Order: sequence, then structure tokens, then C-alpha cells
Amino acid sequence: MFENLSERLSKTLKNISGRGRLTDDNIKDTLREVRMALLEADVALPVVRDFVKRVKERAVGTEVSKSLTPGQEFIKIVQVELEAVMGESNEELDLAAQPPAVILMAGLQGAGKTTSAGKLGKLLKERNKKKVLVVSADVYRPAAIKQLQTLASDIGIDFFPSSADQKPVDIVNDAVAHAKLKFYDVLIVDTAGRLHVDEEMMDEIKDVHAAANPVETLFVVDAMTGQDAANTAKAFNDTLPLTGVILTKVDGDARGGAALSVRHITGKPVKFLGVGEKTDALEPFHPDRVASRILGMGDVLSLIEDLERNVDKEQAEKLAQKFKEKKGFDLEDFLSQLKQMKNMGGMMGMLDKMPGMSQLPDNMKDQVNDKMFNQMEAIINSMTKGERERPELIKGSRKKRIAAGSGTQVQDVNRLLKQFTQMQKMMKKMQKGGMKNMMRQMKGMMPGGGMFPGR
Repeated sequence: MFENLSERLSKTLKNISGRGRLTDDNIKDTLREVRMALLEADVALPVVRDFVKRVKERAVGTEVSKSLTPGQEFIKIVQVELEAVMGESNEELDLAAQPPAVILMAGLQGAGKTTSAGKLGKLLKERNKKKVLVVSADVYRPAAIKQLQTLASDIGIDFFPSSADQKPVDIVNDAVAHAKLKFYDVLIVDTAGRLHVDEEMMDEIKDVHAAANPVETLFVVDAMTGQDAANTAKAFNDTLPLTGVILTKVDGDARGGAALSVRHITGKPVKFLGVGEKTDALEPFHPDRVASRILGMGDVLSLIEDLERNVDKEQAEKLAQKFKEKKGFDLEDFLSQLKQMKNMGGMMGMLDKMPGMSQLPDNMKDQVNDKMFNQMEAIINSMTKGERERPELIKGSRKKRIAAGSGTQVQDVNRLLKQFTQMQKMMKKMQKGGMKNMMRQMKGMMPGGGMFPGR
């Protein structure tokens, strides 16, 4: 997410950060680079123009000239203005209504409305502890209703049945009545994809909106369409009173133009980002954290939230108890750590949120890809229980058997055992000398330091 923009801006701002004094010339050069970076990221021209103008006004003012570190002050201005463009703070869903609070999902065909409806239902159930009902009013797309039903079943939220021979307005009226009767907190209505130029379909969604009387009308749009995403949202907003936007497929968008354009062009906040295909891959949109990531400063707060949500507390306590009893760290423990990393969006998902990772060379990033973690998991799964508990047993013929069972080579098994040994040493040091020793070990295990040796 935002890789291209992040890389370009980080380089540009690095050049100015060490300047003892900022002049009109070096500000002009830097701003030209910033403008180019934003345009290449497919940020809408009016947004770029306004952004650069505001940064320039503040940079040549007294703010920077009085600072002891003008370069860093300039970066701070860029960060604050990036946040302002995207909306300054996270705008949560407004569910303060007489239950059920109705959320209407609107958008183009193929934008990911149905999947987003399911993901949002899961998020509201798990994080907000809401009783959620979903219904599909998409009577045009074959299997749309079935898709939402299957999603709801997988996620564990309730589904209100509908059929293709019903009218969307009737479906919504029935679903609202049922939600009231059964005391649901939230009703999410999935609608058919439509083009804003299709008057008949737009009239229909107006009627659906009137029947549902939603507290939130969310426009779901594909981030990979760049600034077109913002323009389409604006066209929809002229017909429907949108309350916010969900940007989907953000994980496939290296540019980030949509995220930076939507708020400015529509006046509506981005409320969520769809960051993958998994049902929990929906993140609340925090402009301050996204600005930090764009500038290569990472997003430590989101990383901590991910840890709190996804780390298995029971497993962590068992491992801590094992340490207290001075029992060793075995391959079973190693496997459980790998699985928890996967739950947090994989290694790249974690690295993306760590400060300075945008400066890592591509060849190092390639070595830390999630394919490697899947391979490691497959190798450990091909071992017997005894081998996992006592890795020293794994010699020649056993290595061949494990490699064959996991579809890998003997050298892959050797590499995993080497990485495990390093992890084991780190855990022993942690037992003896606590956090300082561990941090020193971690540095040695970062790319280039041994944990991920070149292939």
C-alpha cells in the first residue's frame, strides 16, 4: 500500500531533512518533487494543487525559519497537510440510532460491496459487540444473494433471506421489520452495483434509501481506480446522501491516489480500508497513521492493535510459563509463532507498519515474503511430534523424508533448522538477560543479519 508514493516522498524529504536553513530555492525544488510524486500516485490535480499551495504557505512562513531543525519542521508540515487532505482523524460509524441502525452499501459493480458487507458485519460483531443482521437487495447479479449468505455463515452473523423475484424495496422493508422484531443492533443492506449514469437504477437506490432510512450510507469503491474512485463517489453523492467511503483492494494499490483524493473531492471521509481477501481484512481508516506510513515512518499504533487482537493470549502465557520453568523453545513453539504472524496479515503486513521499512532494498523485501513462511510451516508440519520436540534428531534420512513430505528441498529444511537454532539462542538469551539481549539478537536477525539468508 502506497509503496510508490512512500518511496518517492521519503527520498525527496530525506534530501531536505538535514538542511540547516531552508531557502525559496530548495523549498521550490522539494515541492516540485512532492508535486510529481503525488501526480504519479494518481492523486487528483485539484488536490495536488491545493496541497502544495498549503505546504508552501506554511513552509516559507515563520514556522520553519524559527525552528532549530528546519528540514524536519518541513517534513512535519507535509505530514500535517497529508493528514488534513485525508480528514485528520478516524471517523467512526455513527450507530447512535433507535435499533436497528441501518447501514446501506452502495457502489459500482465489482467494487467489492458484498465482501465489504460481510467484513463490516464481522468487525461490528467482534470489536463493537453488536448483534448484526445482513440482507442482500441485489436482485440482478446471479448468485449475489447466495454469496452474502455463504459469507454470513462463514463469519457467524445472521442472514435475512431474499430472492431474485422480489423488489429491492420490499426486501429492505421486510428485513427492517425482522431486525426490529428480533432486536438486532445493526442491519447491513447490500445493494446491486450500478453506474451513476443509469437513471433507472439510481432512482431505484433512492427508493431503497428512503425505505431503509440508514444512519450510514457507505460508498464502496476500488482503490485501484485511483482518482476515478473519488470522481465516481462524487457523482453518487449528488444522488445519495453518502456518509462515508470504503476503499477496497488497497493492498493491490501501490499508488494511493484514491485515499488522498476522496475526502477533498467528495467532502466525505474514508471510513475503512479493505486490505486483503480475508474476512478480517478491513481496517478503520486513520489519516494520521496513513500519513505516517506514506512518509516511511511506519504505523506502530496499528501494529500494536493487531498484536492485541491476534496474539493468542493462552499460547503466549504457555510460552511464558515454559520460560519460567527453564524449558526449551521447540519447533512446536516456533510453528505457533509463525501462525500468529500469519494472522496479523503475514510478514509483509507487519513490516509495512514498521518505521523505516520503505527504505529496505527490494531484494531484502523479497527474502521476507509470506511464501517463505508458508514453506516453513509446511516443513514443520511434515515432522513427527518427536522431531518437533527434539530437533536434534533430524539428521540425513529424516531430512530427506521431511523435504519430500513438504514438497521442498533438503537445503530448505537445513535453512529452517538454522533459523530455528538462531531463534532458540535468542530465546535463551531472553531467559537470562531479558529485553536488552533480545533486542540485540533481533537486530542480528533482520534481513542481511542472518535470519533471512539470500537464496
